[in-house]
Order: sequence, then structure tokens, then C-alpha cells
Amino acid sequence: MANTGYQHWFLEVLVLVFMPLLLQAPGASSELQNNFTTPEGRRLASSCNFFQGKWVVDDSNPFYESSACPFIDPDFNCIKYGRPDKEFLKFSWVPDACTLPRFDGMGLLESWRGKKIMFVGDSLSLNQWESLACMLHASVPNTKISFLRRDSLSSATFQDYGVTLLLYHSTYLVDITRESIGRVLKLDSIQQGNAWKGMDVLLFNTWHWWTHKGKKQPWDYIQDGSTISKDMDRLTAFYKGLTTWARWVDLNVDPTKTQVFFQGISPTHYRGKDWKSGSKNCYGEQQPLTGSSYPAGTPPQVDVVKKVLAGIAKPVYLLDITTLSQLRKDAHPSAYGGTHSGVDCSHWCLPGLPDTWNQLLYAALTA
Repeated sequence: MANTGYQHWFLEVLVLVFMPLLLQAPGASSELQNNFTTPEGRRLASSCNFFQGKWVVDDSNPFYESSACPFIDPDFNCIKYGRPDKEFLKFSWVPDACTLPRFDGMGLLESWRGKKIMFVGDSLSLNQWESLACMLHASVPNTKISFLRRDSLSSATFQDYGVTLLLYHSTYLVDITRESIGRVLKLDSIQQGNAWKGMDVLLFNTWHWWTHKGKKQPWDYIQDGSTISKDMDRLTAFYKGLTTWARWVDLNVDPTKTQVFFQGISPTHYRGKDWKSGSKNCYGEQQPLTGSSYPAGTPPQVDVVKKVLAGIAKPVYLLDITTLSQLRKDAHPSAYGGTHSGVDCSHWCLPGLPDTWNQLLYAALTA
């Protein structure tokens, strides 16, 4: 046993010492290098598209039990709040052209030792942040963790590794300011970006709030340069705001110190006709769609994201989760979301789909 432990330690040392040298070598073809240094690598992992594939039943899932994870918000805790079926927990994403590596939480914590990882975005970022915290916790259940939930900035620190997962709540990425005329959404301003600096990994997300109107809309006016108006086409506004974010990345991110991801567009399932069903919405859905395409096609906001990312000079990896998530009409809280009233077809149960998003993140970081 002692000799086996020594061999394991020696192999770890070899990996830690020589892997960085291999990644820096001329002509190195590692997926991690390709992901963050070539335009194609921002979207695809080397020669494999992780995001084209199908869902299959996998009895090794889920990665964790909801009752054993202390981080899950009631709105995502579907099992606790009465969801009767469990089939949605048993699906794994299988890419067509390669094998997705199994998530190794302890290994990821070791590679992140002493680092800060920040999610920036709305409640879909919250969904993924809590998922990752649960997955890591399940890998090292006895480690010391400090957990803080606040409206603007939350954190989960795995103290034995010095790894902190942060969540910065920002629905639009660009700023909303209070002025004499009311609340103004400023498409060309990111003052809040100062809080995002100094991170080792940044994972951004925005879209859902760009569609909110009426009482759910948190601003009164929208400002584009010197022009202030009551409203504008929301896709146009999204493009302008995301372009401001892209400019922030180019001006403030040092790729040698910080890896940047964009979460991609998380879909909703409020209209059964989108997947050619007689269902009104996601309520009662218990199976993913078969195949690898979604009947309603790709939403236009995906094209906006890809257009903006194509113009960024700094490397940004797109977690292209839209289509694979569209297939999971079964994975929403629907009526089992704790404090949420009505049917929630926007967010996702935990355990559930966001665990796959984090498995894809893990693949991008380690393959």
C-alpha cells in the first residue's frame, strides 16, 4: 500500500511539473490550449464538438443527492418540494464524436487550489453556481466550507483548497442607475465590472431579463449613448449591451491570468408547440426529446451571442448549451419549485441539467 501511494504521488508530481511545459510547447495540440487561443477553440473543444449529441439513460447519475447538498435554493429543489418522478435525474449527455470526461471534483479543486472562480449573471448563473458547489461538495463531503448568500455577491469557499466560488448578481451585465427621471438601463456602461477583476475564471451569462416588460422590468428608461428612450427592440438592446461587455473583456482581461467563459443561452419551455406537443408547457414532462435537434430551431439571441463573441479579441469560450438544453423539456422545476408560484419552465431542477453544463465546463478546462 505504501509503495502504491508513493507511485500515485510521483505520477501527480510528473503531471504538475510537465503538463504546463507540454501546453506551452510549439505545436501543442491540447484541447485546453485550443479552447483559449483560436477562434474555433472558443466554441469547440479541439476536433470534438461537445455540444452536438444526444441524451441517454445513465444509472450512475445523479452526481449528488439534493438532500445532501446545503447550497440549493428552494426554487431549484424539486425533489424536496414534491416532484414525484425521478427519471429526469438519470440522463447523461453523450457527444456524437467523442467521450465527455466524467466530472472529477477533487481533481478540479486541486487544479484550482488558491483560486477564485466567479459566475456573473442572473438566476441562470445562480442555477449553475449552486450546481457546481453541490458537485464539488459531493466529491469532498468532509472538507470545510464557508457559504454566504447575499443579493449582489455570494460565495462558497472550500477552505482546505483555498478555492472560492463567487456569484455576482447582474441581470444585464451593463449598469442600471437611479437618476432624476427614474431607473436607467445604460447600454454603454459597466461600472460594476470593477468587482469582476482579479478572478482566475469568469463565467458570464445574460439574456432572460432582456425580455421582461411591465412590472417585471427593473428599469424605466433605456440609454444608448446620449439617446434616452422608453424602450427599444430588445434584441437590438441585447446586442448593444453585450457589445459593451465584450469591450470590457478586451480592456480588462489578461488571458494569461484569467479564463473567460460565456454560459450561452438557456432556453425556456413555456410553449408546447415549440417541440410539437399538445402540452401547454413543461408541466408533467418526464422525458427529454429524442434526437439532436429542436423542432422550433435556434432562438435568435444565440446568433447575437455568437456575433458578439466573434468580434472579441481576447479568448472567450462559449458553453454552447442551448440545443442540448432545449431537448430537456423535462428538467424544469415546473410546479415543484418551493417558493416559486405557478409553473417555472425557465430554471432547472438540482440535481439536473446544470450539472451537465458544469461537466462541459470541466471538459473544457481539463481535456
